[in-house]
Amino acid sequence: MHPPIEDYALIGDEQTAALVGRDGSVDWLCVPRFDSAACFARLLGDEDNGHWRIAPKDVEGPCTRRAYRPDTLVLDTEWDTPDGTVRVTDLMPQRERAPDVVRIVEGVSGRVTVRSTLRLRFDYGSIVPWMRRSDGHRIAVAGPDSVWLRSEPAVHTWGEDFGTHSEFTVAEGERVAFVLTWHPSHEARPPLVDPYEALSSSVADWRSWVGRCTYQGPYRDAVVRSLITLKALSYAPTGGIVAAATTSLPEELGGVRNWDYRFCWLRDSTLTLGALLSAGYHKEAAAWRDWLLRAVAGNPADLQIMYGLAGERRLPETELPWLAGYNGSAPVRSGNDAVTQLQLDVYGEVMDSLYLARRSGLSAKPHMWAMQGALLQFLESAWRQPDEGLWEVRGGRRQFVHSKVMVWVAADRAVRTLEEHPDLPGDPDAWRALRDEVHREVCEKGYDPERNTFTQYYGSRELDAALLLIPRVGFLPPEDPRVIGTVDAVRAELGHGGFVRRYDAEDTPVDGLPGGEGAFLACSFWLADALHLTGRTQEARELFERLLGLTNDVGLLAEEYDPVAGRQLGNFPQAFSHIGLVNTALALAGGGGAG
Repeated sequence: MHPPIEDYALIGDEQTAALVGRDGSVDWLCVPRFDSAACFARLLGDEDNGHWRIAPKDVEGPCTRRAYRPDTLVLDTEWDTPDGTVRVTDLMPQRERAPDVVRIVEGVSGRVTVRSTLRLRFDYGSIVPWMRRSDGHRIAVAGPDSVWLRSEPAVHTWGEDFGTHSEFTVAEGERVAFVLTWHPSHEARPPLVDPYEALSSSVADWRSWVGRCTYQGPYRDAVVRSLITLKALSYAPTGGIVAAATTSLPEELGGVRNWDYRFCWLRDSTLTLGALLSAGYHKEAAAWRDWLLRAVAGNPADLQIMYGLAGERRLPETELPWLAGYNGSAPVRSGNDAVTQLQLDVYGEVMDSLYLARRSGLSAKPHMWAMQGALLQFLESAWRQPDEGLWEVRGGRRQFVHSKVMVWVAADRAVRTLEEHPDLPGDPDAWRALRDEVHREVCEKGYDPERNTFTQYYGSRELDAALLLIPRVGFLPPEDPRVIGTVDAVRAELGHGGFVRRYDAEDTPVDGLPGGEGAFLACSFWLADALHLTGRTQEARELFERLLGLTNDVGLLAEEYDPVAGRQLGNFPQAFSHIGLVNTALALAGGGGAG
C-alpha cells in the first residue's frame, strides 16, 4: 500500500517538482520538466520503479515532524530516535542550467546513523541505468538521461540490489549534503552547485517573493502557502502553470479515473489571473497572460482546452502498463486525450481573462484585441454546438449549461471592452445580440422551473457544481431567485460529507466511465463563494474553514477529498484547489476575487 497522498510535500525549481514523503523518500520526480518522464516513480509503482530515501538507519516509519521553513518551499523533516535527533532539509534551487535536488542531513542532538538509498529508474521506472564512479560522483546513464550524485563531505557509497547506498553518522552540528543533478547524457556535466549556498539563496529568494504579497487579511498563512504552491507549479521559461505536478493519482482508489495533469488548462485562466492580481503578483499574472496569448494563437476553431508548458498542442495519451498504479489504481497514463475535445467554455475563459488583464492595468499586446475578435466571430456560428463541457466527460457531447453561460461571458466581455475602450474596432451591436440570444436560450432550456434550479445540460434533471459560477461571472445577479435556488439545489443534491461533488458520476451516463469520485475541492470553494455572494457569509466562512482543515500538515491540497475515508484523492498538489482557496479567502476578506 502506498502512503496517503497527503503524506507528501512538494519541492521544486519552477521547471519541475518532486514529492517527498513523511518517511523521507522522494517518490516522484520528472526531469527536466514537469511533463518529462519520471526518474522516481515509486508513487505509481513500487520501490523498484525509483525512489530516494534518506532517514535514520532501521527506522521504517514516518518522521517525527516536518514543516516548510516559513514563507519558503524549503522542507525540514526531523526524526527523534533513541540516539538523538536528525534533520533532513530538502530543496530544489533555482536552476541555471540543470535541475538539482539538494538534501542536507544535519545532526540536531546526540549521534544518529543515517542511511541513504537511491534507486534511479528512467522513463517512468522502466529503465535501470548503468552506474559508474568519477571524481567522487556516482554517475547513472541510460539513453538520453544522465544523473550525477555527490556528497559534501564525501561518505562511503556502495552499490547493492540495483541501488546506491550510503551510511554515515552525524553528531550535533554536523552536516552532510547530497546533490543529485540531471543533464542530457550527451552533454558535459553542468557546473557544480554549492548545497549550502543553494539553501541560503533559496530561503532568501522565496522570502523576498512572499514579501511582494499585498494580502494582509485573515487566513494569510494558508493564502501564502497556496500562492507559493502556484508559483512552484509555474514553468518559469514560459509563464505557464501546470494543473498539478503528477499524473494518474486516482479520483477513486482502485478506479480508472487516473489522468495526467502536468499541462496547462485554459479553464483555470481567469481564476489564476484573478488570484495573482489580487495578491499583488502582477509580473506573474503578465507572464501567465502572455503564455495564454501564445498558446491560443491560430485558427479560433482549433482552440484547445489545454496546452503543454510552452504551448505545445500534441499531448497524446498513452498507458504505462509496467506501473501498477497508486494503490492499484490503473491504468497509469502519460498525456491526455481530452486535449482533442470541444469545450466551448474555454472561449469565455480566454475572453474573461484578457478582459480582466486589461482592466487590471496589464499592458495590452498589439494583436490581443484582433485575436479576441476572431474568437467572437467563431462563436457567432459555433455556439449552438454540443460539447464535452469543462469536466472533459467521455460519455458524448451535450448542450452543457455551463458551456453556454461561458459563451455568454465571451460576448459580454467583448461588449464591455468596447464600451470601456470605444476606440477599439468591433461590432458591439452584433455581440450584444449574441449575448442576449444565449442568455435567453439558457434561461429557457437550461432551467428547471419545477425545482427552481439550472441543470447540467438542456432538458436534464442532473446538476453540475459549475452552475455555482453563474452569479460570479455576472450571468445573473446573486439575489435572483433562480441563483439562490441553484445554490441550494447543488448543495442538497451534490453535497458529500459537507463538501461538493462536481456532478453525479455514479448514477448518470454523462462521463462514460465506471465508478465514482470524491468531493471536488475547487467546487467546494465555489459553494463558499456562492453562499457569500447570496448573503450567507457565516455559512460561507464555516465551509471555508472546514476546507482549510483538509490541507495536509504542510498546507497542501489535492484535487478531491473522500469524506468517508477521510483522505485526499486525485493529482497533487492541485493548482485549481489552491486557486479556489486564495480567491475565497480574498472574497471573505472583502477583496473580491476573479471573474
